Amino acid sequence: MAKKRTRVIGLTAAGAATTVLAVYCVQSAQGAGGLDTAPRAVVRVDQVGYTPGEAKQAYLMTSASASQASFRVRDASGKEVLSGKVGASAGGWNSTYKAVHTLNLSRLTEPGDYRVEVSGPVTATSPQFHIAPADELFGKVIQDNVRFFQAQRDGGDVVPTELRRKPSHLADRQATVYDTPAYDADETVLQAPLKPVGGPVDVSGGWNDAGDFLKFTHTASYSTASLLLAQRTTPVGGKELAVEARHGLDWLDKMWDDESRTLYVQVGLGKGDTDDGSGKIRSDHDVWRLPEADDTLNVKPGDPNYLIKHRPVFRAAPPGKPISPNLAGRVAATFALAAQLDAADNPDRAHAELEKAAHIYELANTDPGDQLVTAFPHGFYPEASWQDDMEFGASELALAGQALDDNRSAGWIKQAGHWAKQYLASDNLGTLGLGDVSALAHADLAKLLNSDPPSTEVTRSRLIVDLKRQLDDGSSRAARDPFRAGALYTDFDSVPHTFGLAATAQLYHRVTGDSRYDAFATQQRNWTLGANAWGSSFVIGAGTTFPHCPEHQAANLAGDLNGEGDILLGGVVNGPNAADKLKDLNSFPTMRKCPTNQGNPFEAFDGRGSGYMDHVGAWQTVESADDFTATALLSFALSVSTLQDAETNAS
Repeated sequence: MAKKRTRVIGLTAAGAATTVLAVYCVQSAQGAGGLDTAPRAVVRVDQVGYTPGEAKQAYLMTSASASQASFRVRDASGKEVLSGKVGASAGGWNSTYKAVHTLNLSRLTEPGDYRVEVSGPVTATSPQFHIAPADELFGKVIQDNVRFFQAQRDGGDVVPTELRRKPSHLADRQATVYDTPAYDADETVLQAPLKPVGGPVDVSGGWNDAGDFLKFTHTASYSTASLLLAQRTTPVGGKELAVEARHGLDWLDKMWDDESRTLYVQVGLGKGDTDDGSGKIRSDHDVWRLPEADDTLNVKPGDPNYLIKHRPVFRAAPPGKPISPNLAGRVAATFALAAQLDAADNPDRAHAELEKAAHIYELANTDPGDQLVTAFPHGFYPEASWQDDMEFGASELALAGQALDDNRSAGWIKQAGHWAKQYLASDNLGTLGLGDVSALAHADLAKLLNSDPPSTEVTRSRLIVDLKRQLDDGSSRAARDPFRAGALYTDFDSVPHTFGLAATAQLYHRVTGDSRYDAFATQQRNWTLGANAWGSSFVIGAGTTFPHCPEHQAANLAGDLNGEGDILLGGVVNGPNAADKLKDLNSFPTMRKCPTNQGNPFEAFDGRGSGYMDHVGAWQTVESADDFTATALLSFALSVSTLQDAETNAS
């Protein structure tokens, strides 16, 4: 799903940006042959690492075939612990790197720190990587993902240790509700002044959606549900994960008025009455600033910046009227997941959460027409499928009902089966991500159909076939890609889609006990964490090379570009995209320059129509977003659970 923001708020990095990026530029120049005439070669590994028992692959990119080369793995003391021959080329990458060879490291099982050294016709050394048990390997990454959400907090309950955040958008406590905004055909210009229809309502808190400061029920419900699923899956995230999931749920509770049956879907204006912010109504995307700056504005109605401070709230539908089914399904699923987790220790709260979920689900408009409600403008988050959301909502309602001995569970299972069948018959079959939650829905519905199920319109085996369909699509692409990437890296959101494939493979294993896609799941994780053409992890802070200039205002303006400040730790970025999409970079007068020495050291590794740039204006590749990070966090949590089970069985 492409985040098609015409004007996005970019971000420059913080932390050790200058030092690390400068070192990387030198390494890249050497690797590209800029300082000598020897064959060019680089080794790409998963910079976080591998668990002892899983398949392990690294990749050698070379300017000429290196089939006769050999490799050695050395531990932290320099001792050789593994050696082998370089595999055959899996194909070329670009005009410089004409061969990509696979290095099989699977025999490496002893925990520790390692590097790969290649010798022979070409020479190259990999970054350091780790071998460790799953909880140790991914526990810190999950904790960092949680820290990203802490940095994204809005309202009065911020975490000041993350990006030196301060309370922001306190006017959201008394927000005015407006009618649905009308935009032109291109969704770039607001067509008329907004019309107040209600309020004030308290919609403060929650998370900023990405590098900007808008807040969406669409993305917040997906992210909160993902965090709750991760919490349900493994204890590795600990108290911090539970607290952050509750923070997201508390905001969704404000966005749902149970008394009037009203679902609010957006806080803030994404587009004003001109495309360049020069008109009478300015939007969130027209100004580059820290979020707390909005509270200091001295504005009155009619001022161009009035709606930046006094942010509008928009509804999915008028009170009590049917709401878009994608929203009804996923928001209901989120409250129902919370009810499942609260059922044992806080049954009163769990029952209240279940009732809210049921009320929201009952309002679903199951004849929605051509356009679903996601955001305003719709093009910010276009979505076509909705039956998967309804299946997700009904499945989680049924599981919550079972946990609370609610006699409505059998009916919800039947509804989940109905919507699963409708999804499977639709023209909008996708894979896990913000725009498609069928993998999450199928996995839990299959659990409900596992023993003595009521009669449903879909069978457990049919759900498994569709999970397999999603994985076969990805594995087919991976088989043709020299780095075994299963997602399209010439389109938006390649990294979160890759994490989605990894998570789906883990779900498939958990549902079926079949390990056939385990190696594919590992390859997808490897690609996102450094085993790719660019040699970069796409999770900030994970590995040795990662984005330092993400498009994120708070990190850009509060961080320290001289190497001692904060970074947006744990944030997941879009990743590679079509190279021609990188021609138009964002720029604002108040944007801090990042990188400080302009240029793109990753350009030498662009190939097959794709490109990557770690630059504050490159929203196409280094936008960090809630749904990206939530998908990654869930993938890591599922990996911990599945790999721990495998480790236990092996012992």
